[in-house]
Formats: sequence, C-alpha cells, structure tokens
Amino acid sequence: MSRLVVVSNRVALATDTKARAGGLAVALQDALMEKGGVWFGWSGKVATKPPDKPTLTKVGKVTYATLDLTRKHYSEYYNGFANRTLWPLFHYRLDLTAFSRQTSHGYMQVNAIFAEALKFLLKRNDLIWVHDYHLIPMARILRKKGARQPMGFFLHTPFPAMEILVALPQHRDLVEALCEYDLIGFQTANDVRAFLDYVVHEAGGSILGDHIIEVFGRTIRVEIFPIGIDTDALVQAGLEATRGAQSRMLRKHPGDRIWITGVDRLDYSKGIVKKFHSFERFLEKYPAYRGNVTLMQIAPPSRSEVPEYREIRHRLEAESGHINGRFAEFDWVPINYLNKSYTRLELAAFFRTSRIGLVTPLRDGMNLVAKEYVATQNPHDPGVLVLSRFAGAARELHAALTVNPFDYDAVAIAILQGLEMHLEERIERWEAMMEKLRTNTLSIWRDNFLEALGQAPYG
Repeated sequence: MSRLVVVSNRVALATDTKARAGGLAVALQDALMEKGGVWFGWSGKVATKPPDKPTLTKVGKVTYATLDLTRKHYSEYYNGFANRTLWPLFHYRLDLTAFSRQTSHGYMQVNAIFAEALKFLLKRNDLIWVHDYHLIPMARILRKKGARQPMGFFLHTPFPAMEILVALPQHRDLVEALCEYDLIGFQTANDVRAFLDYVVHEAGGSILGDHIIEVFGRTIRVEIFPIGIDTDALVQAGLEATRGAQSRMLRKHPGDRIWITGVDRLDYSKGIVKKFHSFERFLEKYPAYRGNVTLMQIAPPSRSEVPEYREIRHRLEAESGHINGRFAEFDWVPINYLNKSYTRLELAAFFRTSRIGLVTPLRDGMNLVAKEYVATQNPHDPGVLVLSRFAGAARELHAALTVNPFDYDAVAIAILQGLEMHLEERIERWEAMMEKLRTNTLSIWRDNFLEALGQAPYG
C-alpha cells in the first residue's frame, strides 16, 4: 500500500492539541496514521540560520518533518510573496497586491529548500499531496530532482479569473509550475472555470474531457473537491455547548437579546467592514430592533506583521466604535467586537444561541464557518444562515439566504428576513443544508481526493 506524504506550509504535530482541534489537521492525520507516511512543512519557528536537515518526530506510523525559516525567508516567502502577493491576488484584491521580484525570489528559494529536504524522505510508491498557494512550485522542483511519484495539489483559496491573474508578472511561470502536478483540486466550479480559461486562452492548452487537460506538454486531471467539515463532531459540539457557561450567559442576557454572530479571521477578504456597514443600515431601516438585536463579531488576529492586516484591525475598531456611539443605549450596544480566539466548544455555544449566522466574505475559497454554524444548530429551533454569494460554501448551501455583501440594503433585508422567518421555514432550510453537510464531510473530501490521486498518471 502506498504511503501518504502531506506537504503544507505548517505542520500540525500529533502532540499539538491546539492544532489537532482543527478539522483539516484531524482528517489528514487520520489518513496518515492509516496509510503511514510523512507530514512535511514549516515548523512555525524563525531561526538565525537555515537548518541543515529537517527535524523528524515519529508518532506511530507517521513521521513529522519540519524546517525552520530564517527571518529573511519568513519575510520574503511568507509575509511577502505568499501573503502580500498571492493571497490578495487570489482574492481579487489587486489594489492590495504587492509585486516584488525580491519576495518572488524568496518564495522560490524556500520552495527549493523544502523540496531538497523532502526528496530524501520520499519512497518510490509514495502519494504526494501538496496544499495551498504557499507551495505551488513544489512539484516542478521535485520533478527536476528526479521525483516520479504521483503528486496532487489542492488549492484552499479561490483561483482568480484570468484577467486578474495575468497582472502577476510571474503568472505563466506560476501556472506552468502548477501544471506539474498530476491532479489539481479546486473548491468550486468557478475556480475550475477560471483555471481552464487561463489554460485555453493564455497557455494554449486543450480540454480533452472527463476532467483531463493537456497543457505545457503534460496531461493532468482537474477536479472539484469542495472541502467539508466533521459534521458529526460539530453536531455533538452544538449539543455539548448548551451546557456551557457561554450558552447560559447568552440565554439569560437581560432583555431576551437576539444574537447575530459572525466569526471571521481578521482579514480584508472576509468583508467585516462591509458587514458592519450592512448592520448599521439594518439599524437605520428597522429602528424597532434597536435595543433588541446585537451583532457579536469574533475576529481572531491574523498576520499582524503584514501592514494591511494592522490597518484592517484599526479600521474595524473605528467602525464598531462609530456604530456603537451612534446607536448604543446605557443597557445595550449594537456590536460586540471581540478581537480574540475562542475554542470550538465556545464558538458552538455562540452559534447555537444565535438567530442568525452572518457570513459575508468578499471572496472565499469555501468558508467552513458557514457550515459549522449550520451543524451546531438546534434541529427543533434552528437559526438562519445569511451567506455571501462569493463564498465557496454558497455553491452547496443553497437554502441559506444568499446575499451580495457589497449591497448593504440587501444584507439588511436578509437580516430582517432571518429574524422574522417562521419556524417551519427555518427547519426546512436547515434540513436541506444538513443533508449536504452529511453527504460531503471532511473525510469524504479527503478520501475522494486520495482516490483520484491514486489513479494518476492520467496521460
């Protein structure tokens, strides 16, 4: 049986209980423990000099192999090209995209260092699964070093339209490197369509049918693998949360407060500023709800060394302060803005006691918060999901109230609709979404990808 080799920017060690709380880490570790294999990537540490070889930690049948980054590589590869060039570009934010040959060189250099270290850990029958935009060049570098194992790549973010992508000076080199994989997985049909548009109209490739394409002299498979959640675990968390302190506090809040909950990493792609404006518009248009409805926005800090992320934090603080100053009463504030992290059980409590889950990113590969909100609801009295049409999850959760986050009036109307929706309709919508969550779980996503990768090569 083939071993599995997972390659990702960060490695979640089996001994790291905080990392294991993440569903993706659990799904990948379960597959590794079943098949045996290697999880390779950055340790999360910054060192004074590059390590000579990776640090190896053996847990059962799994070897965790990690490398430190130097401060220069961390700045250029991670904070630079990955998160100031590719991340905003892939999320359609050309206005925030920084183009720099220096950071591009650092990105390629770190990928080369990773590939050099990884090649000594590979065995002939391994299946190699690389994750996300940080490591797009890995397959091409490994191929040049003689690796012939099947290699798959999954992009967790959106893939941008051709007209956006070609603004990147290195766009052809990046896509050519991506096409060194045997299998490329995307979240949605939109992402596949954008990629194929580039393949045909920019790279001169051909679509052969049955998810197979020819481009840059290679035959590869391109497929949609929408990532899911551990649905049963989230349902259980919702049940357990009803007995927690947070749930009791929210239920006993003075005035029978109605809660709307948003949980988003502190990132400009999540549209939190526009969410605040939409909630402000709701309070303007429907004054009867003032004093009764509170938006609880949880935004854990992220990438604080990147200037754009510091700016978005300051802006959110200013916007929430402005709205609270405008509408608050002595016993009520419209927005509870919490710039901190919570455990999965605590989040489940917030979700379960909220009448509305407000998930309105400007662009998102999937957005698992939307799915988690649905899974943690009370089946007999579920809340309503208000979901951006620009989240990948909107391609699956058709029973959500789908909105355009740029249209403040439309979001305000959807909030009102969710607050006034009859129980029968809420249950009907929730059941339709739960059916999707139960048929496309995180483990099914993983198994489908690995089954397709096991069928490589395709040409």
